Amino acid sequence: MASLLEPVLGPVAIDNLQRLSGGASRETWSFEAGGRPLILRRDPPGRPGLPGSMRLEADAMRACHRAGLAVPEVLVDDDGSVLGTAGLVMTRVPGETLARRILRDDEFASARGVLVDDLGRFLGGLHAIDVNELPGAHEVDSLAQYWSSYELIADKSPTFERTYDWLIANRPERTATTIVHGDLRMGNVIVDERGLAAAIDWELVHLGDPLEDLGWLCVKAWRFGAPLEVGGVGTIDQLVAAYEGAGGRPVDRDALHWWLVQKTLQWGIGCMGQASVHLMGAVRSHELAAIGRRVAEQEWDLIELLAPDEWNTARAAPLPASLPDEPGLFGRPTAREILDAVRGYLTEDVMPGTSGRLSFHARVAANMLAIVERELAQDTPPHAGDDWASLAMAVRDKLAVANPKHLST
Repeated sequence: MASLLEPVLGPVAIDNLQRLSGGASRETWSFEAGGRPLILRRDPPGRPGLPGSMRLEADAMRACHRAGLAVPEVLVDDDGSVLGTAGLVMTRVPGETLARRILRDDEFASARGVLVDDLGRFLGGLHAIDVNELPGAHEVDSLAQYWSSYELIADKSPTFERTYDWLIANRPERTATTIVHGDLRMGNVIVDERGLAAAIDWELVHLGDPLEDLGWLCVKAWRFGAPLEVGGVGTIDQLVAAYEGAGGRPVDRDALHWWLVQKTLQWGIGCMGQASVHLMGAVRSHELAAIGRRVAEQEWDLIELLAPDEWNTARAAPLPASLPDEPGLFGRPTAREILDAVRGYLTEDVMPGTSGRLSFHARVAANMLAIVERELAQDTPPHAGDDWASLAMAVRDKLAVANPKHLST
């Protein structure tokens, strides 16, 4: 690492190297070089990314930095000849990335008041950059890409398939081709007390319709339970006004709606695909298994977007009654009581006594046990049928087990 940085910083000592959590396809490391706080992003050893993808990520941030946009400054990138795998080194930007803290902590109250405008201005500036500044970027059809992935998954979703048919029938004409971040959302931004400090995680950067970025940012999942439409911090009207005011092209609201539907479907397929990795035995992970039950959330959100009347009817309908937890052939504690006891241990002992990744995984495990408890309390199968009204009731029933809180958001 020191030899990689020497042409930029001169002779330096590397200190405090530590792996950071997060990042499914890239490793992220924090370290200091001559006392300067830096970040290393690299492909995991043995799992290289696409050739040139790390250079593309670096070049995208460099183009944004030249344009005065809020991104880390890239000091150097490497094709693997020094680091062993492709990587880049950039400045460490202070701030918070955890969405729930940004949305709830008093420290970020002022930031929440300006963040939707910051995000709109950032995307307006990004989409104004000449695509020739990123010669290695290619166009990506994300609908075709993710639907091809869906077709390889054993499990199927009638809601996803009706949505796909609607998307094919209603696809808007593209009016511009720009640089697209590809994954700008809560969780992939650094926020400080003043607002947006940096947009990060550029590994999906490509060329495409600029509305793709706006649609992805508005997906309900990225609100993390907060009510406002854009990442829980603002409205679509605010986002569009800031975007257009910063040089973004006029936003066709029908086209933006199409992209919001498409990106909600994309995340639903992503959840299904991650669960299938566990179910097929490729990677055994309770976290991946848990993500499979989030498919119902995306189905529910798609029905709200495409069939709001049926969605409202299903939402207002009474939920199936829970079965009483009576002792059976095997006595007490019952299965539900055992699950409750183990869940209590995780939430009351393990989580308060740990931090970081271990505490997070304990919370995931506790949530999974709660799902099993709710499922054991039901003996009525979900509704059947493939019209929107039947799908709304069926998904409502699944969601009442998987995550009942989502029914009220």
